[in-house]
Amino acid sequence: MVVITKNIAWELASYLSSHKHDKIFVLTDTHTHDKCLPLLNEALLSVNPGFITIEAGDTHKDLEQVAVIWDVLSKSGASRNSLLVNIGGGMVTDLGGFAGATFKRGLHNLNIPTTLMASVDAAVGGKTGINFNGLKNEIGCFYQPDGVMIDCSFLKTLDRDNLLSGYAEMIKHGLISNKKLLDETLLFDIEQKEPDIERLNDLVGASVAIKKRIVEEDPKETGIRKALNFGHTIGHALESLSFSKNSPILHGHAVAAGIISELYLSYKICGMPVETVRRVTNFIKEHYPPFFFTCDDYDTIYELMTHDKKNEGGQIFFTLLGNIGDIRIHRKISREAILDALDFYRENIY
Repeated sequence: MVVITKNIAWELASYLSSHKHDKIFVLTDTHTHDKCLPLLNEALLSVNPGFITIEAGDTHKDLEQVAVIWDVLSKSGASRNSLLVNIGGGMVTDLGGFAGATFKRGLHNLNIPTTLMASVDAAVGGKTGINFNGLKNEIGCFYQPDGVMIDCSFLKTLDRDNLLSGYAEMIKHGLISNKKLLDETLLFDIEQKEPDIERLNDLVGASVAIKKRIVEEDPKETGIRKALNFGHTIGHALESLSFSKNSPILHGHAVAAGIISELYLSYKICGMPVETVRRVTNFIKEHYPPFFFTCDDYDTIYELMTHDKKNEGGQIFFTLLGNIGDIRIHRKISREAILDALDFYRENIY
């Protein structure tokens, strides 16, 4: 169940009154506890939930924070009929989903994303996970939440960088689906002082529908769901590189860089029209900060890519595009071509 709403408090109260659980727990991080939870307190009053607050930031998406959640659930007598409501960005829904999936082999989860990234990506689709040994989402499982409730009014609390982070996933959804959605996404003024939340709600709904359709067709990522990885093979490696340099960048900013590099591979290998490559590259260059790396980082970036979960037999595989919506999954790409794609990013963004 994915609900796009303009009244999240009413939607949550209605859900809680119509679903019976022996205990209810609410997970937030230190940011969403202060900024977002107050908008939902009235809806939660009648169910007297237990509250769990974890440290904010992707650097805390680790086993230590999972153990904090497990500890509270265990000491509070949670059962498989208990509900964990995850209120936050992708870090909270990923980590809370993993904790909920593994506690007593799975209790009920409800995701309420409060960032654009979580709304269009992390909270939808049933992927859960944590970072491990410096690698992004190295440990995790597929575990569908009972529901996802999305209300773009939360986005008023986001800063520019976090708004753009989620928008990179919406650009990806446009690229893997159809020209109309891509055009609408690239033409929307995401950086205006007060974005049109009602219009953004519509765009988010269209973006989520793309992901929901693909996930329903391929829930365990054996085929077409790999389309959702476009931009992520290189993007995840750049994100992990930023962590290793103690200068972490936001997930969506890394994905934006990955989109540019993988559009170049799509052009060279699959015939993606150069006009589309230029248009998307120019949009990202205009709105996103560059991620600086040098040729000296190439060996590390390539090594990080070898840990990608889509790989088989030590070979790196990509999802590429022949055109907008023309998805080419499981493409084996040479090291030389990958390094050319990194060159393309640096030459066109710096």
